[in-house]
Amino acid sequence: MWLGYKICLFWVSFVMGETIEEYFDFVLPLVKEAGKSLLTAADYEVETKQEIYDLVTVYDRKIEDVLIKNIKKKWPHHKFIGEEESEVNGISELTDTPTWIIDPIDGTANFVRNMKFSGVSVGLVINKVQMMGIVYNPFLEECFTAIKGKGAFLNGEEIKTNGQKDIQKSIFNYELSLARNPKYYELYMYRLKYLMKEILGIRSYGSSVMGLCYVANGRLDAYQCDGLYPWDAAAGVLIVREAGGYVCDSNGGEFHLMNPNFLATSTKELSDQFMAIERTADEERENASNKNIKFSP
Repeated sequence: MWLGYKICLFWVSFVMGETIEEYFDFVLPLVKEAGKSLLTAADYEVETKQEIYDLVTVYDRKIEDVLIKNIKKKWPHHKFIGEEESEVNGISELTDTPTWIIDPIDGTANFVRNMKFSGVSVGLVINKVQMMGIVYNPFLEECFTAIKGKGAFLNGEEIKTNGQKDIQKSIFNYELSLARNPKYYELYMYRLKYLMKEILGIRSYGSSVMGLCYVANGRLDAYQCDGLYPWDAAAGVLIVREAGGYVCDSNGGEFHLMNPNFLATSTKELSDQFMAIERTADEERENASNKNIKFSP
């Protein structure tokens, strides 16, 4: 991984004459300016996408448009994956070219209900490696940032996970609204059935980017989500890792940004405990499926 990081820096710094810090210094004010527009949002229509819980407003589209236009003007050779843009044009595969992955409002359902738990998320991937992440919640005036190899920060102050290693003392964030999707319903329910017996408490906040950041700064011990898209994890996963946390695929394997089902925890020890319990739940689910038995609490 360190070799990959050095290759990325060489490619950016010497081939293109640009640095990660230059990207960061240019984009951070854009993200903050765009996010602050949400503070005065009013009288807007709310649309529903494919799922009833998946909402979009004119502000989602405006923020993404502003960010992409400004970055593209500065670096026209860069590529983009945005939530609203990708809905129209399809999700691109990652290449070695610098690629900005943007979620203009993660937690739109919270936003439209005046719940102050949502954020603008921007991640930068180079050579298929997550190199930079910014998550800004204008309602709480919290800006989480990370550059690969340089740590994670909240409003400029370095943050770390809380180091929790005991699942019985853990507060677990589980995005239960996504269990409405029939594809994930039984996976969520079987795992919840087992985990509820082991964890200290459970939360479901409705924003993947903020959930990841809350693991990074120690407010949560673990966060798991299936059924997401790259823009839901492009910034937050890097922020967790740079804060000393551990992120894997939700089945315990290597995390892949273009298929970003994840378990993010304060420590690898805690991740191992979660996965041991969830494998037992998955075995019961698979056995029930083979016998055509529906989930029963």
